[in-house]
Amino acid sequence: MKRILLVAAGTLLTTLGVIGIVVPILPTTPFLLLAAACYLRSSPKSYNWLLNNRILGAYINNYLRGKGMPLKVKLFTVVLLWVTIGLSIVFAVQGLVMRLILGLVVAGVTIHIVRIKTSS
Repeated sequence: MKRILLVAAGTLLTTLGVIGIVVPILPTTPFLLLAAACYLRSSPKSYNWLLNNRILGAYINNYLRGKGMPLKVKLFTVVLLWVTIGLSIVFAVQGLVMRLILGLVVAGVTIHIVRIKTSS
């Protein structure tokens, strides 16, 4: 039962990580790292697939090796983050509290991205 739950959690986390590639609010790398941990404890085949996947594996391997993010990717991510959340704050969200929460989220994610090592 534990193995089945871990595989299910890994699959859900992988899905969230994939969505996070295109939705700036969702953090891709943490979801993929958690998915890898679930797969490591439950399915070596899924773990190897995730780490060797030509798209998803790069997120995990770069993070684990401390390589960081290329400057272009950082800039693109931060700009896309601010544009999408900014548009949400202006056009989609009602209420000062929700706007403040989104502002804190965008600031926090920006700080996190800026603090990640910049690779060449």
